[in-house]
Amino acid sequence: SSGQAGKQGRNVKQISRRGYARAGLLGNPSDGYHGKTISLIVGDFYAQVDMVSAERLTIQPGPKEGLEFEGIEQLAGQVQHEGYYGGVRLLKASIKRFYEFCLAGSAREAGNFRIQYQSNIPRQVGLAGSSAIITAALRGLADWYQVSLEPYLLASLTLSVEADLGIPAGLQDRVIQAYEGL
Repeated sequence: SSGQAGKQGRNVKQISRRGYARAGLLGNPSDGYHGKTISLIVGDFYAQVDMVSAERLTIQPGPKEGLEFEGIEQLAGQVQHEGYYGGVRLLKASIKRFYEFCLAGSAREAGNFRIQYQSNIPRQVGLAGSSAIITAALRGLADWYQVSLEPYLLASLTLSVEADLGIPAGLQDRVIQAYEGL
């Protein structure tokens, strides 16, 4: 959707896209069952990526990725609960992969953007939160650059981003997140 004119009289573009948590009902992980699985989307839990026109391409940390702390105890508590790596690396890797696959060598120009994410998917409980962030980012980028990403391609790109980052993953989570439903 488009917003009102910006400071310099240009239209401000805004996009929000989601990727949902996934639950495996049967056959998780997929390689242990020769790809035979039943999974579903958990619509109450999602990662959302918001993009807005900007002068420079900017990636903002998520709300739980603070880089300023009241003290060392708060830093240690955040790292213990959230880990060392947040969604910024997922966004960087998603943008890089999208560029390589969808834009390299083309003349598409859509302007720079500020991108940020938020997620209410519980961490470290097997609901595919990382791939939900990547899925949302790739959907947002496709909208931003007006590129069509079929669900099978979205699933493959999401898996390739995770592979680049060394995140152990199979196609199952990404397929249900790309197609949604059951």
